[in-house]
Amino acid sequence: MKKKTQGTKTSIRPFELLLVEDSPSDVRLIQRSLEEAKFLHRLSVVEDGEAATDFLKKKGKFKGAPTPDLILLDLKLPKKDGQEVLKEIKEDPKFKQIPVVILTASKAEEDIAKSYKLHCNAYLQKPADIAGLIEVAKVIKDFWFTIVKLPPTEKG
Repeated sequence: MKKKTQGTKTSIRPFELLLVEDSPSDVRLIQRSLEEAKFLHRLSVVEDGEAATDFLKKKGKFKGAPTPDLILLDLKLPKKDGQEVLKEIKEDPKFKQIPVVILTASKAEEDIAKSYKLHCNAYLQKPADIAGLIEVAKVIKDFWFTIVKLPPTEKG
């Protein structure tokens, strides 16, 4: 949970997660795993690479979209692949501080190497079952939102 301070009041808000995933069944499994992991979050989902960049830039139907605290990004996406999206995020001064976790089925060494060259913060292979996804969700929650100190979310 992220604390938000206004004057002397401190409120706790859910973490903003952006999931970039084109498979509806994977989206459902990831949503369920986050719930099972007792992750206090608000999950926004976009299904392709172009929608991901529009979401971040708050363009079109994404006007007013929240700025994510963490992005879970699949690599194999329609319209614009995940590595193109990652490159755009990490080259844009407004977004480059947002942690990006690659969450993909790919085991390909070239995908792993290229993702790190493009400055992903972590590369995780999607587990094949819900139990594995729940474990991944717990690790993400514990590491990114308990141990790590994230930068403040920028307005706009």
